[in-house]
Amino acid sequence: MTDTNELTNNDGPTFAKLMTMAERELGAFIGAVTELFGSGQATLAAEDWLDELVLMEALPGLTSRDWRSITIASSVRLANRVNASSPPVDI
Repeated sequence: MTDTNELTNNDGPTFAKLMTMAERELGAFIGAVTELFGSGQATLAAEDWLDELVLMEALPGLTSRDWRSITIASSVRLANRVNASSPPVDI
């Protein structure tokens, strides 16, 4: 397996695979957020997802599990934002 932290310009196919995986993961996440919370939250969620990607110490690997961690962290941000904007519920 290629260490994604040591990719070179000769690793074009690996870069392409990483880009495809990122696009699929982000697209699925944004699609779900749009369906559940609308386009406004989807825009914010996309920004959260990209922020989480930047915060990673290492580029995710070539498995969907590696990319899913970004989506999970972004989902936490979404949940916190949605919960903060919701009116309190009386129990």
